[in-house]
Amino acid sequence: MRTDSSPGSLPAREHLPAAGAGTPVLDVVIPVHNEEKDLGPCVLRLHEHLTRTFPYAFRITVADNASTDATPHVAARLAAEFDEVRSSRLEQKGRGRALHTVWSASDAPVLAYMDVDLSTDLNALLPLVAPLISGHSDLAIGSRLARSSRVVRGAKREFVSRTYNLILRGSLQARFSDAQCGFKAIRRDVARVLLPLVEDTGWFFDTELLVLAERAGLRIHEVPVDWIDDPDSTVHIVKTATDDLKGVWRVGKALATGSLPLDRLARPFGDDPRDRDIEDVPQGLARQLVGFCVVGVLSTLFYLVLYSGFRVLAGSQLANALALLVSAVANTAANRRLTFGVRGRGGAVRHQAQGLVVFGIGLALTSGSLAALSAATADPAHSTELAVLIAANLAATVLRFLLFRAWVFPDAPPARGTRQDPRPHGPMPYTTPPCPTTPFRAGDVAEHSRGDATVRPTPVRPADTDPRDGR
Repeated sequence: MRTDSSPGSLPAREHLPAAGAGTPVLDVVIPVHNEEKDLGPCVLRLHEHLTRTFPYAFRITVADNASTDATPHVAARLAAEFDEVRSSRLEQKGRGRALHTVWSASDAPVLAYMDVDLSTDLNALLPLVAPLISGHSDLAIGSRLARSSRVVRGAKREFVSRTYNLILRGSLQARFSDAQCGFKAIRRDVARVLLPLVEDTGWFFDTELLVLAERAGLRIHEVPVDWIDDPDSTVHIVKTATDDLKGVWRVGKALATGSLPLDRLARPFGDDPRDRDIEDVPQGLARQLVGFCVVGVLSTLFYLVLYSGFRVLAGSQLANALALLVSAVANTAANRRLTFGVRGRGGAVRHQAQGLVVFGIGLALTSGSLAALSAATADPAHSTELAVLIAANLAATVLRFLLFRAWVFPDAPPARGTRQDPRPHGPMPYTTPPCPTTPFRAGDVAEHSRGDATVRPTPVRPADTDPRDGR
């Protein structure tokens, strides 16, 4: 998994200004491979729909990825016929590669894509992009699995789609409902931050983009869609499913090891109420308490299992010390990542050392409790020992949380000129974004569109970053 990219910060979202004729606010990409029959009717229908219903200027970009039939000629003919249509040719196959390349080169503030078969009803297009135009959301997806969606498809595809959704929820903790629907949109400033982190160039591109966006704290808007299955679809279900499972493993491993630089992203919303400086309200306390309690319950069970195992081989004091030491290391690592949101390996050794000091305090409490029990009863029952240890651990847990929050993982006070970062490990400077959203002047893009309608964008390497980013 790549770790050499530095995505930078995201600006506050603002409603895009009303633009004049010829200035594209929306760029709809249609990735195609050997679609000479369906491409023409698709573009004509989409162009008519956007002309009739969309209140902003738009562009349709045909992203031909390594077609070997007449698809490039059809795309060129459509681009010559309509001012709002462009064509792009890539010599390598892959839907993800086509979207990455065209989105990276586009100047439209809102980027979308849809499948050439137009299985999704186009009336969902405006609801899809509206929250991105308003600045309310960062990404938007059409969902066939929402309760109010109306879907017509076979049992096999229904089973595959829902099974894949369960896999994503169980393995990557994804909360979005439909990763595979070919009907999505993203803001350009967000795309330029996230695209360098996405490795997949095929069908898993959508899922990887959504998982990373969700883990980075971006807002994903879901739109229920009307969707009719295309019986002539050329998607190979078995191969696609295999590639998707490989992608799930790769992304899950990268998230588990902390190798993705998602922590470098600033808050996704400059006007997030959680960023406001409110007196007498500890930032993130409720979330930290919940996380600490969950980790505490699991580590306590882990400790009791270890104690019972060590108790067979050693005395109560030695078994308690060994079990508490092992569980304390695991507890510090889990709280560091899950409760206090510290990612990466920086400071991990120091945090473990401080955790061992906290462990020493807990050891004193539990050992003292066992010593008191031994003084009171010559041969206490094992269940009595466990009850005493549970009570002592509860007291040690309260003290551990206070020490973790105030000493091991403290909230750094925000410096002057910075916007407070709600993540527990301190603030992040709120800098001028590398790609600010600026008003578009009518004619700026119109003049460019009168040239050669077939554009060949230079492929963007996944690790490229904005040259204006100082990092």
